[in-house]
Amino acid sequence: MARHNPQRGFTLIELLIAITLMAVMAGMSWRGLDGLMRTRNATQTHVDQIAIVQTVLAQWQADLDAMQPVPSLNDAGVAWDGQTLRLTRRASTWRADGSDAGLWVVAWTRRNTPQAGNNQGVWVRWQSPALQSRASLQQAWTQAERWGQNPSSEDQAFETTLLPLNLWQISYFRGNAWSNPLSSGDNTSGSASTNGGASANGGALPNTSATPVTPDAIRLLLELPAQTGLRGRLTLDWVRPNFSNTKT
Repeated sequence: MARHNPQRGFTLIELLIAITLMAVMAGMSWRGLDGLMRTRNATQTHVDQIAIVQTVLAQWQADLDAMQPVPSLNDAGVAWDGQTLRLTRRASTWRADGSDAGLWVVAWTRRNTPQAGNNQGVWVRWQSPALQSRASLQQAWTQAERWGQNPSSEDQAFETTLLPLNLWQISYFRGNAWSNPLSSGDNTSGSASTNGGASANGGALPNTSATPVTPDAIRLLLELPAQTGLRGRLTLDWVRPNFSNTKT
């Protein structure tokens, strides 16, 4: 007689248990994947923030590296009034015919943003078109000064907002020592530190009649807010390319 082996299948309870386990495992996998995606996005945001800061500081270095004094207009190549740093520099672009485009007038300042709360501001850069005549350079130099104090809509057309900034400080290295730029014969009032243009020492500094000369080095100190990815203070020193310090 033929014998038949009965085939045993899954019961309904076994199927329900298997489906439940699969659902639990899928949920755990999704939570892990979601956490991984959040971590990746946060890391990418931080990297992007750091890249912005590095780009802005590279622009600062490039402006100083290309600095060009203009006799009777800007003998030192750079001027600081306690709120705005202005300089004349070589234009990095060339004309269509390959000739020298001339000079740019560049200015950097920190502008308050009252709507963001106390001690909140942004770092802003201003740049003129490429100029070649002394008259146009003088006009742009005056316009940059006005922009740093009370910018008009026309002045703001040449500016670029760079990044959030709580405060910044400028120091010059002259005579083998770091000093306040305003005590080095450049200006008569203000201070080397600005938080929206406020004087740190509450008074004017003495002026000298000596012709300003290009500082041997310029120290930039920034206090960055958390949204820049580098919360805290950052110091960057620029050294004049042909400077040779013989001090031992």
